[in-house]
Amino acid sequence: MELQERINAFSKLSQSLKLFLSLAEQDKIENYDGILHTEFNDLNLAINSSFHYNGWFTRENILFSIKSIADSLDESNLNEWINKYEISTFNDGVQPKKIGVVMAGNIPMVGFHDMLCVLICGHVFYGKLSSQDKLLLPALTNILFAIDNRFRENIEFTMAPFKGLEAVIATGSDNSSRYFDYYFGKYPNIIRKNRNSIAIINGNETLQDIEALGKDIFQYFGLGCRNISKLMVPKGYDFKQFFEGIFNYKEISINNKYANNYDYNKTVYLLGKVPLLENGFLIIKEDKGLSSPQACLFYEYYEDESYLTNRLIEDCNKIQCLVSNQKTPEQLLSNNLEYTAFGKAQSPNLWDYADGVDTIKFLMAL
Repeated sequence: MELQERINAFSKLSQSLKLFLSLAEQDKIENYDGILHTEFNDLNLAINSSFHYNGWFTRENILFSIKSIADSLDESNLNEWINKYEISTFNDGVQPKKIGVVMAGNIPMVGFHDMLCVLICGHVFYGKLSSQDKLLLPALTNILFAIDNRFRENIEFTMAPFKGLEAVIATGSDNSSRYFDYYFGKYPNIIRKNRNSIAIINGNETLQDIEALGKDIFQYFGLGCRNISKLMVPKGYDFKQFFEGIFNYKEISINNKYANNYDYNKTVYLLGKVPLLENGFLIIKEDKGLSSPQACLFYEYYEDESYLTNRLIEDCNKIQCLVSNQKTPEQLLSNNLEYTAFGKAQSPNLWDYADGVDTIKFLMAL
């Protein structure tokens, strides 16, 4: 397949997913009798079944993930992304390589972007599914097959150990990365570790800004590496507006798993006589760490912009995403850090690569 054919296929996938979402919103999927009738019903079944394998995968969160994928695959986005590279590299002169991709299961279809990168480059995607998310991506891929059946030759899913690899992309924790290094160190690889995301508050935010920030905190129950786990706030910041702004997310505690985490962490902190603030569904605690427990946020005070910038640069290799309503300082840009608008943390551009590692450049160099 030529590059333009691959771009066209993913653009059509975007249109198909938007149609699926429209039908899902109207609860009309079962009545749809168009060309993708079978594929839409299979994806809907996978959505409804996923909650039984992973209690965090609510229908609402899965549909949000599908919407994010559909929006990112808009033809103009695809072209803007691909035009950043040498176009001829993507065409048939490159010998396809078999790329093993180890996918995480923390949020729905988190491995889609890696799959997209592999296929856009003309390589073979060999995906190892997480037991926590083994239904959704194969069901979505069936829609891609219906759009262009040639992709069947370039996509394989497995739950078993890899065989016949030529390169690896693996996403996990700091702990799992040691195992990835051991098993896959002999191959060209991208091995991702723990990263966390931070919100920068300056005290001039509107209530609407904080409401948007709430989306970055609570989407996917806070389980994604792009979810906010820490706040940087000016010295003396009054958290009253913050709690007012996130109040509309109170229904998150209806989920038993989230509520249990909230109750457990609150109990541990109270027994340890740890100072904290809470509102019935979120705990905030002053802490210099980046990775807060679920249903908790760490916060840290800063006295001036210079301290803030230096503090962020100090942890730049541990940061996945920064959100703020401010302009990004040049010092941060030079360290590959850039502010994302409030409410947009879980809607990255195609060129916003995990851990700041350009997956396309890696695949083109094989």
